[in-house]
Amino acid sequence: MMSRDKPRIAVAAGDPAGIGSEISIKAALDARVRDACDPVMVGDAGVIERHARACGMNIELRTIRRVADAVWARAAINVLDCGQPDLASLPFGTTSAASGRASLAFAAAAIKCALAGSVDAVVAAPQNETSIALAGIPFDGYPSFLARETGTDPNDVYLMLCLGGMRITHATLHQSVRQAIAMLTPDKVLGTIRATDRALRKLGIEAPRIAVGGLNPHAGEGGLFGSEERDIIRPAIEEAIAQGMNVEGPFAADTMFHLRGFDAFVVMLHDHGHIAAKLLAPNATAALTIGTPILFSSVAHGSGHHIAGKGRADPAAMIAALLLLAKTPRQIELQATPA
Repeated sequence: MMSRDKPRIAVAAGDPAGIGSEISIKAALDARVRDACDPVMVGDAGVIERHARACGMNIELRTIRRVADAVWARAAINVLDCGQPDLASLPFGTTSAASGRASLAFAAAAIKCALAGSVDAVVAAPQNETSIALAGIPFDGYPSFLARETGTDPNDVYLMLCLGGMRITHATLHQSVRQAIAMLTPDKVLGTIRATDRALRKLGIEAPRIAVGGLNPHAGEGGLFGSEERDIIRPAIEEAIAQGMNVEGPFAADTMFHLRGFDAFVVMLHDHGHIAAKLLAPNATAALTIGTPILFSSVAHGSGHHIAGKGRADPAAMIAALLLLAKTPRQIELQATPA
């Protein structure tokens, strides 16, 4: 019988050759996580068991075919088995098409559970983008993947990094810098601000205050270092203010994280946000996808091939992601307001 007093969270096991299974097991056994939610791992049960043995973890796995069969009354870990025959002899710490296919199959199965209402949220362990590319699957990060899996317009889906009390939303993500700059328009920046404002309100912040970063050094220095702040970012901020949002900027991306009193920061490029997050919280940043019908988070670090199967992986980011979603009311939908 499923527990009804705590949210149920599916944990997609991530890259089967990396540290995903290890950090998922460690997080699922963490006392804080167990107190806050009922986790169920989604992955290949044989691979998960092999990782546990390699890492010296003596655990009990309960393999299930549907979430309704899960039992959380004891220390066993429920595993929704998503068997992948190609993984039977997969070496740890390697890239392969089989790993790429499997990691996204685990995530897709977990998302399907959330869409069906059998779990309340999904947390995904890290994938390996080289393996996914070897599998020939188009992939530029979980936000666009989640958009496809949920039938959401990918232009309405964004990544919000959460670390402690800081939240950072990205207008662009996994593209080259040239491509990312080409994608920036007033509507794109406004959509990012709007999605951030809505997500913060759904997370319980009644009157969010949002800082928006610039694209160029010193936020363009009044046009000396580029016109994007004047032509793209400033008009988006002004429109957001006209729509009733509390937004300020654009601020220089290298200094704005020192600002106090803001509930979230909006950045233009991947590295504008990720460098700050990884410096401030190297292994404890949760990556929340906002703008879709389901609650979905991942971890803001890689698949750790160099330590896979060695028992050394730090589950702090996975624990942080689970606790973040466990605190979010079950009925919340982090769906962006339509344009």
